[in-house]
Amino acid sequence: MTEIVYEAVESYNEYLMKIPNGCQKIADNFRESKITEALNLIIYFTEGANWLIEVSELLRKNSILVSLKTEKIHEYLKEINQGLEIQDYILVADMFEYEIGPFFEASTLIKVQQNQ
Repeated sequence: MTEIVYEAVESYNEYLMKIPNGCQKIADNFRESKITEALNLIIYFTEGANWLIEVSELLRKNSILVSLKTEKIHEYLKEINQGLEIQDYILVADMFEYEIGPFFEASTLIKVQQNQ
């Protein structure tokens, strides 16, 4: 495996482990009426989720087993957008705390050896 692929896997795993805490922070901010902070974090979440989707596809093309269900991430992004459009911040907070965070927490890290 090339060094760049190994680094991508490492970054992927690091980011995947951080998402559940970020989801909780978004939910907490909404519940504490820190709407601007929550919305800013959602921007970062969306960018990160899209990055995970892209990296997942590239890794799969390099014959690396990626179990992340990217279609589910697309569904979450659509549902977040729908909740934000109607400004139902409690719904969005609940999604992050009870659906999205646990989804990423249960996601499997990629295990590879650098000398493959």
